[in-house]
Amino acid sequence: MIELTILGVVFTVLLFYGVPVSFCIGIATLLALFNVTPDLTTAFVVSAQRMTSSLDSFTLVAIPLFILAGSMMNTGGIALRLIDFAKVLVGRLPGSLAHITCLSNALFGAVSGSAVAAAAAVGSTLSPLQREEKYDMPFSAAVNVASSPCGLLIPPSGALIVYSLISGGTPVDVLFVAGYIPGIMMAVSVMLWIGWKAYKGEMPTVVHRYTGAEAIKITLRAIPSLFLIVIIMGGIIAGIFTATEAAGVAALYTFILGRFVYKSLSVRALIKSTLDAAVGTAVVMLMVGVSMTMSWLLASTGSARMLADAIVGLSDNPYMLMFLFNVLLLLLGTFLDITPGLLIFTPIFLPVAMKLGISPVHFGIIITFNLCIGIATPPVGSTLFVAARVARVPLGLLTRPLLPMFALEIIALFLVTYFPALSLWLPQVVLGKVG
Repeated sequence: MIELTILGVVFTVLLFYGVPVSFCIGIATLLALFNVTPDLTTAFVVSAQRMTSSLDSFTLVAIPLFILAGSMMNTGGIALRLIDFAKVLVGRLPGSLAHITCLSNALFGAVSGSAVAAAAAVGSTLSPLQREEKYDMPFSAAVNVASSPCGLLIPPSGALIVYSLISGGTPVDVLFVAGYIPGIMMAVSVMLWIGWKAYKGEMPTVVHRYTGAEAIKITLRAIPSLFLIVIIMGGIIAGIFTATEAAGVAALYTFILGRFVYKSLSVRALIKSTLDAAVGTAVVMLMVGVSMTMSWLLASTGSARMLADAIVGLSDNPYMLMFLFNVLLLLLGTFLDITPGLLIFTPIFLPVAMKLGISPVHFGIIITFNLCIGIATPPVGSTLFVAARVARVPLGLLTRPLLPMFALEIIALFLVTYFPALSLWLPQVVLGKVG
């Protein structure tokens, strides 16, 4: 229990002083290891060994490949075609540009796997149109913030790959399929609020109509981009390739699409995408390495088991414990991005969830859903800053319009929490398994 105390205190103090999260975890783990090992040199050696061995994973290869694919999508013309396709689908609704923002984030987030990329691409494209049509810009930016994390639940999702690794090998294909319904629920919850505002007459009445020929032309232009989802998920479900191999296919397909089909991925853009992917991969892999070392320390010293026993001792009611989990994760998620959140909290809370009889797949969706809401909330929400910047809206004006959307998303979260079939039914039907 001393190790757990050292981890908690050191991590909290360093985070308070603005030290990057990966260094907070690494330093805290090293000091806790020093309490276990005979000297500091041994602690350094053990830390290095654990970091190296934890990164020696075929599953992890998917992360840089999906990051590269997402980076090329952002500059390869895919986002614009998906936004145009969203206009065809929901352009006739009152408050159409707000609905288009939400649907575009779900589509682009699903193919790119990045909430920040979705918020940047969709926001920068639609914000000028929204300003021209007299939309309330703080509300429009808030819609972008609240809907951009949907793609982290809708596969292919890098977050679910990270959870698969840290949870001890929960099948990635099952997690991917399990994320569809919760991800759609998250998007629909935002669209319900937009619909309510439109019903009350608080949204612009301008709609975007297309002739049949125009709709067909836009759809045909978007099909190659949408086909990426079919290739990835179809290949995984059919057993043609693994999630890691699917990431390679996604990167290759995105390159061909942007470079030779849409012809919008220039050599300069390709170099920039590759460099951005390399930086993003380095950040994620450092986080994974130090977090896996921390997880090993918690497991080997018995700290994780003691913490799980203490949490279970708070109540014998699984519904109450799941309520406490959600409240705690929602609060902590406001201070952490989704990857460190998954890496820190999964090894702590998953053993408790399994003691309560909760499927690792179901719990993976619950914790990811919580942290998806967290990355859109102040003070550290990454999508919050991106959406405010591209919409040119002061950050302080976003809080009020965000609150009703967060309330509806939290309702959707609790529905997913207390009705496991919302996560587990689709994998059972499509794959014939739930874990």
